[in-house]
Amino acid sequence: MRKFLLALLGIGGIALAAFLIFGPAWFDKQTNMIDGKPLPEISAEAQKLHDSLMIVDLHGDTLLWKRKITDSNDYGHIDLDRMEAGNVGLQIFSSVTKTPKGQNYDSNSADTDNITLLAITQLQPMRTWFSLLERQLYHAEKLDKAVAVSGGRLVSISKPEHLARLDKSIGVLFSAEGLQTLEGDRANLKKLYASGMRMAGMVHFFDNELAGSMHGIEKGGLTDFGRTIIRDMEDMGMIVDIAHSSHATVADILKMAKRPVVSSHGGVQAVCGVNRNLTDAEIKGVAATGGIIGLGYWDGAMCNTDPATVARAVKHVRDLVGIEHVALGSDFDGAVTTRFDTSGIVQITQALMDAGFTEAEIRAVMGLNALRVIKAGLVPLSASVTPAKAGVKSDSDAHPSVAG
Repeated sequence: MRKFLLALLGIGGIALAAFLIFGPAWFDKQTNMIDGKPLPEISAEAQKLHDSLMIVDLHGDTLLWKRKITDSNDYGHIDLDRMEAGNVGLQIFSSVTKTPKGQNYDSNSADTDNITLLAITQLQPMRTWFSLLERQLYHAEKLDKAVAVSGGRLVSISKPEHLARLDKSIGVLFSAEGLQTLEGDRANLKKLYASGMRMAGMVHFFDNELAGSMHGIEKGGLTDFGRTIIRDMEDMGMIVDIAHSSHATVADILKMAKRPVVSSHGGVQAVCGVNRNLTDAEIKGVAATGGIIGLGYWDGAMCNTDPATVARAVKHVRDLVGIEHVALGSDFDGAVTTRFDTSGIVQITQALMDAGFTEAEIRAVMGLNALRVIKAGLVPLSASVTPAKAGVKSDSDAHPSVAG
């Protein structure tokens, strides 16, 4: 019996080891997929234009997974080789730290968390297992390490002057998908800023201490804590992202914003009536701040994965508020299925050409609009001579920067 029990324990240990080695990659492969549906042939004209573009993607979730950005992979959506193949100039990498069980677009409680198990099975440092702040700081460390070992192929972007480096390297910028990572402590924003974070959304798939989520239970607006954090972010030079925010939160942010606001990834209601997508009124509100709407490529943003639908969404925003307010926000590696990975982003260029957009419009959408907003947003509000919104005076004296 003793030998039998030892043998059983041995088998169990082998099974556990196999799961820890192969399980995270298997889950990643089943979660971040390409649907394999037909794509149009890329014309020589489209490829030539694409190769000359500055391309900016406002949102990718690669840091969540147990793979290195600098390693070549045959699954998922983003790695360094594929970014180079797709001619990506700047990729914003977001940090996902908590998602609810049974996650859906309609109503989620904050009482459960899928990422704890993922952090453990991926053998992340123990400090990340039960602290959302530490998870986010770990993601920042992963991004910094990728830059360090890339041999100059990647460069960190945290100041406006860093954007000049994009002619030689692919820029990476650190963002947050929900600031529940503050764990209720305003001072923790300083730690995230010091880690390199320069953009953040207030919420993800559940309501938190700062604001209501479009997918939460209450779906309320900004709390007093949330308003304080918005002011601190603007003062420090951190871009405010309204993705996943409830309608009430979006309205509150747009009302108080003094800098351009970003919707990093999603769609528009006029093209795809999913609740997380922006209404025309919200699009106009983002444009009024000088901000941009990053359009994604997955079903939840476009109601299909056809690049032609992305072009339809671009047209809607252009016709409503102007081409200068449209950008790209793929949500690659964000537990979504798309028609192509980042190496195939030329499909968007082709779709825009097929839809009749001019070269200048395509250049704006594919990256120049995003660069404009990022450059402005990285300047601390106290250092800015003129606020983004005409006629709005800075109140940075009333809300001193926590950046010190």
